[in-house]
Amino acid sequence: MTFKNKIFSVFILLFALSNNIVEADQSGLKPFDLGSYQEILANNADKPFLFIIWSVNCSSCLKEMPLINVIHKKNPQLKIIMLATDDISEVDQIQTILKKNHLSDVENWSYANENTQKLQFEIDPKWYGELPRTYFFAKGHQREGVSGVLSEENYDVRLAKILK
Repeated sequence: MTFKNKIFSVFILLFALSNNIVEADQSGLKPFDLGSYQEILANNADKPFLFIIWSVNCSSCLKEMPLINVIHKKNPQLKIIMLATDDISEVDQIQTILKKNHLSDVENWSYANENTQKLQFEIDPKWYGELPRTYFFAKGHQREGVSGVLSEENYDVRLAKILK
């Protein structure tokens, strides 16, 4: 292989890699890895927000999605952050679910580390992975974690506490 062919091959490889990076960025999903939880807290200092953990394989999570959209519409000032516990390889299915439920415009993350227990522990050492899991963060980052599907009334009561 000539030097010119080698340079051309390297150029093609770099071009292909840059296209994959652009496609990953266009997914709207941020990779959730060790340290991401602290990043979320730092980026939302002194702001109330919802942190909702779900999965494409959790039927209860999927049933709750339309209600999360209602909550989002009722409280447009409230930041909602959603974390899919699915591998980033499930990006198409995650995006389809988010789009169907009009939740693509909220901040979305997906697990990017195979050691899910470490990720869970970083979020909450008392959480054992049950889904859905919703955290209500008050302005000073006092939080309340709730496992299971919530009713609209449950959301409203808890949101009233963190938005006051």
